[in-house]
Amino acid sequence: MTAASSLSLPRRVLRSRAVKPLLFVLCLLPFAGLFWRGWTNDLGPNPEQTVIWTTGLWALRLLLITLSVTPLRKLTGWAELARFRRMFGLFVFFYALLHFTAWLGLVNGFSVDMALRDVVKHPFVLAGMTALLLMIPLALTSTNGMIRRLGARRWQALHRLVYVVGVVAVFHFWWGKLAKNNTASPTVYALILALLLGLRLWWAWRAALARR
Repeated sequence: MTAASSLSLPRRVLRSRAVKPLLFVLCLLPFAGLFWRGWTNDLGPNPEQTVIWTTGLWALRLLLITLSVTPLRKLTGWAELARFRRMFGLFVFFYALLHFTAWLGLVNGFSVDMALRDVVKHPFVLAGMTALLLMIPLALTSTNGMIRRLGARRWQALHRLVYVVGVVAVFHFWWGKLAKNNTASPTVYALILALLLGLRLWWAWRAALARR
């Protein structure tokens, strides 16, 4: 019996070459759906807001999916999950960039002056911009070459920024919904993030105790 055949069915599936391209396509579906709705003039009465909310929501969802990879890997023992984390993370940046571009272009006509006035009027926008800016170094250093250049320890320290991104992004979403008196869904996302970060803190605390 080979080592691969002794693995559980989920691990054998996760090792399949077809899984990563399939997940890539699935991550693109929200963008494709949005494009199709725009092409068929089916974005609703406020198309600008539809584009902004859809791209922002999927950026946040994929961010939580990215943050769930390590906890799922530790809880299930499915080490193969780690091979999808980088792809998920880059899709987070992709949708966040679309979200920002839609806000800047569709709402503010690519006018820096109008954008700054929007930031002053709606401070939650500043939180979103902060999250995007923090994502830029993470996206730029996501390659194997950058890992080698920075060294594993410095690279890992830099990529812990993703936790800050998660907190700021959820705050951005919650604050934006607060203006509409609708904080139910942001609260759910905040609880999911709290669980994912709480698990990491728990494991770090146990590891620190074990080293004593």
